[in-house]
Amino acid sequence: MSHNSFGNLLKYTTWGESHGEAIGCVVDGFPAGIPINKKYIQTRLDLRKPGQSKFTTQRKEKDEVNILSGVFNGKSTGAPISMIIYNSDHRSKDYSEIKNKFRPGHADYTYFMKYKNYDYRGGGRSSARETAMRVAAGALAELLLKKISKNKINISSAVIQIGNERIENKTWNINFINKNPFFSPNKSILKKWEDLILTHRKNGSSLGAVIEVRVSNCPVGIGEPIYQKLDSELSKAIMSINAVKGIEFGTGFDLVNYDGTNGSDQINFNNNKINFHSNHAGGILGGISSGQDIIFRYIVKPTSSVLSEKNTITKNFKNTKIKTKGRHDPCVGIRAVPVGIAMTNFVIADFLLIHKSKSL
Repeated sequence: MSHNSFGNLLKYTTWGESHGEAIGCVVDGFPAGIPINKKYIQTRLDLRKPGQSKFTTQRKEKDEVNILSGVFNGKSTGAPISMIIYNSDHRSKDYSEIKNKFRPGHADYTYFMKYKNYDYRGGGRSSARETAMRVAAGALAELLLKKISKNKINISSAVIQIGNERIENKTWNINFINKNPFFSPNKSILKKWEDLILTHRKNGSSLGAVIEVRVSNCPVGIGEPIYQKLDSELSKAIMSINAVKGIEFGTGFDLVNYDGTNGSDQINFNNNKINFHSNHAGGILGGISSGQDIIFRYIVKPTSSVLSEKNTITKNFKNTKIKTKGRHDPCVGIRAVPVGIAMTNFVIADFLLIHKSKSL
């Protein structure tokens, strides 16, 4: 299996399976002399870890990270930084009854057809368990940004829709996002989301979610056209997250409702300052950051593992039925929020290093 790495000057490689002994990652290209706060990395992992509320999978993992290399006396050495998390609460027996069946909506069928020998326990390498190491790598990138970013780049993210219930108020309470189980920026929606998720869980089904990411104080000029555009690299990063099925920037697909006059971001210069009249482009023009807030949204599909019976086939291509037992997220999009933040941190940090390498 190839392509387990992501990044350019700053790069990480993940390894491990959902029900294996451990998962891990190696971050390469990380500059020397950057203060590394292990406790801070753990706080980011704690936002993603399972079993924290009745609205997520009840698998109990501490997700306690250990740094094996690349850090000495509290600072990066410039050597590869290796991190590991040991799995402690995997129940492989939950998958024993369906090991010869393909779970609809999962990668079982494609992994089997491509590799013939695949780990059916929780999806193996295709499991969302892998994203814990992305969060660890993203936390390192965040620490790097804090050190090298003059503008104090800030990345925030929140769930703005679950099922058919969407937040219409565009005013975010950033301080509230991490204080509720849905990563919601708005308190008024919580009861609707709670009732919706619990109803679908009781009925043996699940829900999808839409997540918005906002990057503020990003300097002008980040991004490398033509084939390393900032938005294309962010799209690659986000679309690589398990269960993500779409992404849009700025006004996104709704731009079809505008004409060429009103759909572009007009500019003026007043009081020695450049001002944009709007942000339909989401802060990126020609693949390069414009200095406006970078705004994008992505959709996470409903969890495919549900208690409802579905049609499928066996490894021998026989028709059969399947019910997925075990512990699964009724809305996996909730725990995708810290993963999206991590991937965004990593892309921005990587491109900032590239940008700095080209200036005298």
